[in-house]
Amino acid sequence: MTNTVFLLRHGQTEWSESGKHTSRSDIPLTPEGEERARRTGEMLAGMLEHPALVLSSPRERAVRTAELAGLAVAETTEDLAEWDYGEYEGITTAEIRETVPGWTVWTHPTPGGETAEQVTARAERVLSRARAAGLDVVLVGHGHFSRVLAATWVGQDAAYGIHFGLDPAGLVVLGEEHGLPQIKRLNVHP
Repeated sequence: MTNTVFLLRHGQTEWSESGKHTSRSDIPLTPEGEERARRTGEMLAGMLEHPALVLSSPRERAVRTAELAGLAVAETTEDLAEWDYGEYEGITTAEIRETVPGWTVWTHPTPGGETAEQVTARAERVLSRARAAGLDVVLVGHGHFSRVLAATWVGQDAAYGIHFGLDPAGLVVLGEEHGLPQIKRLNVHP
């Protein structure tokens, strides 16, 4: 059975605005983040009626985004949590590059955090569950991990996520064309 999977990134936080890597830290949405989550929810409501399943990361910024978007979360799961940045939590890429030139989450290790292989395995579990649910599924999560989900959907590894952009409260629509996985829409805003 073919279905559509909607990836909703949480709304803006102070750390997402400043570029600080945020995985385990529970940073609240900014007022702008709350407003964009509402507007994205209104747009999403026009795209689907009743999703078969809504899953969310357990981080408050994701749960609150789902709530503001008008989604009834069936379950929160650590499988939708952001890429664990380990020692780089709360640090910007520019700060990391002061000691590790050229660093990106896509190409370099994250000391004390997850490997690309571990993140890909989580993405595969989430997408397997979404496919099994049939019909439409909404996954509410985070920037880097949603980009990994999109890459995994089209048969690529986590590092391929560098090729996709996803702003706070942005939406990705995954589906199929002629039985092949497709990214139907990317970084959609109201």
